[in-house]
Amino acid sequence: MRSLRWMFSAFAIAALISASAACNTAQVSLPPPGTTVSCPATVTITEFLVPTAAADPEALADGPDGNIWFTEFATGNVGKVTTGGTISDMPGVPATRGPWGITAGADGRLWFAEDQGAIHDIGAITTGGVVTEYGPTAGFTRHTALGPDNRVWFTDGGGSAIGAITTGGTITEYPTTTGGSSPSGVVAGPDGNLWFTELNGNNIGKITTSGAVTEFAIPTAAAVAWIIAAGPDGNLWFAENATNKIGKITTAGAITEYTVPTASSDPFGVTAGPNGTVWFSEESSDKVGCVTTTGAFTEYPVPTASSVPEEMTLGPDGHVWFTEALGNKIARITF
Repeated sequence: MRSLRWMFSAFAIAALISASAACNTAQVSLPPPGTTVSCPATVTITEFLVPTAAADPEALADGPDGNIWFTEFATGNVGKVTTGGTISDMPGVPATRGPWGITAGADGRLWFAEDQGAIHDIGAITTGGVVTEYGPTAGFTRHTALGPDNRVWFTDGGGSAIGAITTGGTITEYPTTTGGSSPSGVVAGPDGNLWFTELNGNNIGKITTSGAVTEFAIPTAAAVAWIIAAGPDGNLWFAENATNKIGKITTAGAITEYTVPTASSDPFGVTAGPNGTVWFSEESSDKVGCVTTTGAFTEYPVPTASSVPEEMTLGPDGHVWFTEALGNKIARITF
């Protein structure tokens, strides 16, 4: 199944139970040397309903207030959820703007990308709900990440560029090496660079804070890697939505791919989890998954059928949280 962006974006490329395993600021720490890392056999997934109907919750980020913030692609709202599950909706931008990626900025605001409409701005919202928009950018924007230079970096899918914005609103964009690459996910890497995915270019890209771009080809063609995250092992991890794989890339550019056990699961979101594991969502199988850094998988069913699990984050409480686009819920994984 395709993610909802395939339907909504004119420029997108040609979308409480105990569950048994089905055979941008929390700190991630590796277990002591010599420890065998494994995924839990069972988890508990608790779902919390978003108050606004058909909101299409998308990206999440840990806020400076100890809450988890998320975007609502279909309504334009920005929401927050406490670690106890209380959700508050805040008016963000017009629904036609399609807010998507979100990250905590150096200034205490949450910064989000706008993927839809005629105006493609970068938005910032205070924890009190005050929104300011900056732009426009060259094209529609998808995801955001705080860089080591304290600028918020973003992917410009329409302009095939990687952009950066200061807390004062000054935007600079740097073109990718591959024309028409349609970058999507972006994250700060452990090497001081920003790493990003390319939907059309089928590459994983690296950009320095001065704008120098290097691209690395994904071995499997037409992978459609939407999201990328920094892993607990010093590598960057990404989900291949169209080829049913989870990939990792070293900071030197070496890529390894692992096939998800459930066929045609459409892996989408990815995040570093607790205890040295990596977690991902499966849009079409109603599952979330855990994979060790050596490629051992465990999968878990999501309580709500056809919920379309999307993006993920490691919350300030040490638990993995994810959005359900069609289920209209925010969910927490505990074990």
